[in-house]
Amino acid sequence: MGLRILSLYSGSSGNAFAICAPSGTLLIDAGKNAKHLNAALTEGGVDPARIGAILLTHEHSDHVSALAVWIKKHPMPIHLPTACLPRFAGETSVEPHLCPHPPIWTQEICGMTVTSFPTPHDSRGSVGYRIEIPTEQGVFRLGYATDLGYVTPEVEQGLFGCDAVILESNHDPEMLQTGSYPYELKRRIASRRGHLSNPDSACLASRLCASGTRYLLLAHLSRENNTPDIAFDECFGAVGDDGVCIRVAHPDAITVLFEEEDA
Repeated sequence: MGLRILSLYSGSSGNAFAICAPSGTLLIDAGKNAKHLNAALTEGGVDPARIGAILLTHEHSDHVSALAVWIKKHPMPIHLPTACLPRFAGETSVEPHLCPHPPIWTQEICGMTVTSFPTPHDSRGSVGYRIEIPTEQGVFRLGYATDLGYVTPEVEQGLFGCDAVILESNHDPEMLQTGSYPYELKRRIASRRGHLSNPDSACLASRLCASGTRYLLLAHLSRENNTPDIAFDECFGAVGDDGVCIRVAHPDAITVLFEEEDA
């Protein structure tokens, strides 16, 4: 079996991603609910029995709401920032599986080397991931960073040099400011502990591609303050037509970022 990287779904209503490698499968986040998660795994051809662990980015509901039910049938380690532990206090189905870590840690999981790095977000603790995956062609490097208000040096260091990157492109600033959201919510989203805008995402994408990234998945798009076309056009305008594959994660369906035969 070759390497496959796919978004099961991504957006404000729920997020989940699967990394299917020859050595095993990792799940990043588990939003929506157990029924949706199971259906998405089936649609994506992902066998839950091969999933060796879950990597949580933070504790907000759109990233963890499927866990309490899903983990009962599929028990496995759940890696998360230590600061997020209070969110699961009293959740008896989840607590025994929690593996807390500091914001920066490295561990081999399912034959892949996983390294976390902090991301600036209004949660108890929020991280992104760099995952190094052995393949027949060599080591494939995947970066993951959503739910960040701005790009920090730690984020850049975590993502630079990755072959593929899943990157937040949450909102169009003009749509956000002229939209129907209350002022306080607009301010939160646009803040340095909110969500990454299309222009900021595109600026980082350009630098990532200069560092060797060839596959980009724009993720965590807002339904109200963004569109797939606007996010794609902003990124394409910054990256240019230089052999880079840019895709936009669907909020409710499978989006494949990379398959071995693409290489």
